[in-house]
Parts: sequence; C-alpha cells; structure tokens
Amino acid sequence: MTKKVYLSALPYCLWLFLFVLAPIALLVYKSFFDIHNQLTLANYATYFTSWTYLKMSLNSVIYATIISFVTLVVSYPAAYFLTKLKHKQLWLMLIILPTWINLLLKAYAFIGIFGKSGAVNQFLSFFGIGSQQLLFTDFAFIFVASYIEIPFMILPIFNAIDDIDQNLVKAGYDLGATRLQNFTQIIFPLSMNGVRSGVQAVFIPSLSLFMLTRLIGGNRVITLGTAIEEHFLVTQNWGMGATIGMVLIVTMFIVMFLTRKRGDKS
Repeated sequence: MTKKVYLSALPYCLWLFLFVLAPIALLVYKSFFDIHNQLTLANYATYFTSWTYLKMSLNSVIYATIISFVTLVVSYPAAYFLTKLKHKQLWLMLIILPTWINLLLKAYAFIGIFGKSGAVNQFLSFFGIGSQQLLFTDFAFIFVASYIEIPFMILPIFNAIDDIDQNLVKAGYDLGATRLQNFTQIIFPLSMNGVRSGVQAVFIPSLSLFMLTRLIGGNRVITLGTAIEEHFLVTQNWGMGATIGMVLIVTMFIVMFLTRKRGDKS
C-alpha cells in the first residue's frame, strides 16, 4: 500500500521538481553571476544600494496594494450578493468566464476602449467634456489590472461566504442582532479565509505584471516584472534579472506569511 502511495505521488514530485524547485535553483545560481559571467555578489549589492531598484520595488508594492484594494472593494459585495442568488453557480461561472480569454487580447481590447478615438473618449465627447489622455496612465493600468484580477478575488470569497453555516446567521438574528451586526460579527469574520486567499491570488501576481505595464501603462508604470523582462530580453544581464526575480520570490513568501490564517504554524 505504501509503495502504491509513493508511485502515485511520483508524477507530482517530478512536476514540482521540474517546474518549481529547479527554476528557483537556477535563479539562485544565476543571481551570483554578472553580465560577464563572473561569480560575484555585486548584483545584490547593486540592488540594495540603488535608489532606482528600491523605488521600483516600492512602486510594485504600491501598485499591487492598490490593485488588491480595488478588487477587494468590488469583489466582496459582488461575492456576497452572488451567494443570495437562485442560480449562483451559473452567475459565478459567467464572472469567471473572462479568465478564459487570453490576457493579450484583453489588453488590446482596452487599448481600443481607452484610446483617443475609443469608446470612453467618444462618450466624454458626446457630453462636451472632450477627448482625454486615458491610455498610458496610472489610472488605466490600475483599472485594467483590477478588471483582470477581479475573478481571482471573487472566487475564494464566494466559496468562503457560501460555506458559512446559515444556522449561525439565524442564531444571530434570534439573539437580536441587526443585519449590520450579523454581517460585521458573523459573516465577515467567518469569510476572512476567503479574503486572505483572494488577496494572495491578486497581490502576488500584481507584483510581477509586465505586459500591462507595456501595453496599458506605456512604460510609464515601472514594476519589478518590467525590470526582470528588461534585463533578460534587452540588456541580457541575466544575473541582475535573476537577482530581482529572487527578491520578488522572497517578497511573495512574505506576503503569503502575512496573509496566512491566524494560528497556522505552517
């Protein structure tokens, strides 16, 4: 029986090694080499002493925080009301459906929407406001990134709220709690696991966005993902790119630790 368990776990262990552990080990290895392939610690010294890289890291955290906050503000009420609908699973599927569309296609669609002659500017011109520069701005980047990430925030929150025992909610009403008290004292605390999972699912990918910074932000929005792409594809400084990648991975682990379930030692 034990042998069968080990054999069934073998494909998972192989996948974990090839696509998780091996790439991380390769990043660690490359981060100690400079552009001339010389063994050095200069990459880490440059990163932690350069204001450019530190500012880039701060910008990444700020943008990821804003995107996570926007998606949470939109997603929590949406997930809550979805659980009250008769065909909630169908409505949830319709919300998740846009995630099946390629990210590049959605980005180009928003380029058309926010462009000078796009739908938004045509709407503004109709009311006499005139054409505005919406594309290649922080607003456009945050809006598009939030739109793309919303399904990943809604899904865990929906599951958490939907799993709440309704007897607890009814007990709150029986004890004289108002709707607001029931929500703040029962529903919201019990749905925090979904909120934490949603924040992880949105914040961590938002740290490393680079395609949207190019297409929607117009290189005015600079993040760690943009820097990694630049070093690997343009400057060919793979060591510095790997170093930034390691900093990004460590940051992701810190975020996961901070948003873990309370009392969870793992």
